[in-house]
Amino acid sequence: MSYGRFFEEFEVGEVIKHWPGRTISETDNTWFSLLTQNQHPLHIDANYAESTQHGKPLVNGILVMAIAVGQSVAEISGRCIANLDYESVTHDGPTFAGDTIYSTSTILETRETSKGDRGVVYLETEVFNQREELIMKIRRHVLIPKRNHATLGEGKLPRQTDS
Repeated sequence: MSYGRFFEEFEVGEVIKHWPGRTISETDNTWFSLLTQNQHPLHIDANYAESTQHGKPLVNGILVMAIAVGQSVAEISGRCIANLDYESVTHDGPTFAGDTIYSTSTILETRETSKGDRGVVYLETEVFNQREELIMKIRRHVLIPKRNHATLGEGKLPRQTDS
């Protein structure tokens, strides 16, 4: 099994379904919110959240984003040189403890850089819950090595064996 792709392996229009999904627990949400010092009661205070629009705590949106990007690493950025930007992130629906998120990425554009040994992949990742409701979209640019890249080429990664 390979981990990530070289620039030449991306095709504009390609849709990549990332697997597996990830069920987010109340503990995940609480710890992430506290770790990032986001102490908004909407995320960590069930009593407070009862009086809000959704009636229960919302999962921190940055946690949802982090998991969705993480889901894409094996197929998208496992070999990347850098994530260049997160152009846009939209929060299209709520996520609650117990929801499972799944993500799918579409390759929007590819372009070689002037160095010639790498390229930029522009993609959109859509994030859905277990009910197939869209909850987030992420657009970003990733710098990916070509096969001839001096430090990240095929021969520089640990050998993978069939087990």
